[in-house]
Amino acid sequence: MDQTLAPDASSAAQHELPVSSDALIAALRAAGIAFESYVHAPLRTVEDAKQVQHAMLSSDAGGYHIKNLYLRDRKKRNYLVTVEQDRAVDLKALGAAIGAQNPSFGSADRLMEHLGIRPGAVSPLAMVTGAETGVVLVLERALMQARQVHMHPLVNDRTVAMAPADLLRWLESLGVTPVWID
Repeated sequence: MDQTLAPDASSAAQHELPVSSDALIAALRAAGIAFESYVHAPLRTVEDAKQVQHAMLSSDAGGYHIKNLYLRDRKKRNYLVTVEQDRAVDLKALGAAIGAQNPSFGSADRLMEHLGIRPGAVSPLAMVTGAETGVVLVLERALMQARQVHMHPLVNDRTVAMAPADLLRWLESLGVTPVWID
């Protein structure tokens, strides 16, 4: 997709989302979830993100920078898969590991319908909507070894960083129990 024609996934368009980034951040604060917040140019890809990561906790220092895959299988089940940003992902092997038959990437329309976000802003924090629509969250076990996990808070011009335990506490408050993969 030509990025100039892509829907705006920045905070300027957050009022069009089922849950705004501002509302999510307020809910995290109200729940006592500790996090650091960063504002930057809109990031649509891992390559884009690597251009701003110098301002965040580095991978060497315990920062866990992620990529997220929104998948749908033959049985029309939806998955949000979160792995380290440089991890190669074999969709066939991943499907076998999580019990998804023939997973493929979900469309932008389904992404909005099931996770309430636009392409370029995918992260585990989108489970604020995904929990209600039955999306299965799949997390890489290595995430638990990090000091901080860096994620978009429903928009792609902001990043929040929080300890893995705080992320899990937030997910638990949403009723989300992730599936873990190695």
